[in-house]
Amino acid sequence: MENFPKKRVWFLIAILLFLGMILFTIRTGKSHFWDLYPRPSLESITRSSLQSVREENRLTVFMARYVAVSTASEQHFGLSARKTLIMPGNVRYEVNLAALTPKDLHWDNDRHLLTVDLPSLEISQPEVDMAAVREYDSGGVLMALTDAEQQLDSANRKAAIEDLSRQARNNLSMKLANEAACRAVERAFSMPLKSVGVTANVEVRFRN
Repeated sequence: MENFPKKRVWFLIAILLFLGMILFTIRTGKSHFWDLYPRPSLESITRSSLQSVREENRLTVFMARYVAVSTASEQHFGLSARKTLIMPGNVRYEVNLAALTPKDLHWDNDRHLLTVDLPSLEISQPEVDMAAVREYDSGGVLMALTDAEQQLDSANRKAAIEDLSRQARNNLSMKLANEAACRAVERAFSMPLKSVGVTANVEVRFRN
């Protein structure tokens, strides 16, 4: 019980000190109490952001679906066979963020601009939607007597995969994927800066 008054005194002193610091911030024009403490440096913030981004490893920034149509034919013994394959497939557009290094970050102090150079966009192998694949054929006699059907199937699958990959590199999809990648990485670097009150612009581009 003897310590109780002392505890009350120290408690009151702590309250008074806290109130005094608040008054000090008001009198010195500080808008926030935490402005009294030094903020993390730009270098430490960007270094932490880089590490966080690198841990994302491969970032899928865009997905698209394409449909390939391929037709192959065979002729033997005066007989012919023909098969048409309709193959839908999904393609992912990715950025290997683990490949980012400190050399890819450039700070322009005059413009308060942080520039981030990304590695080239990567396109995944088409993921075929087997449930949606459709085939149409003619020339059943030749396919029954020879391995023509297997040959036609192999030729159609190869041609369809190549066509899906070719379609995935169309200008519009590449543009949308590039823009999505830049937006995602821009947010990853700008949000930590804004959270500590650092005014800076972030520009993301792909390496030349």
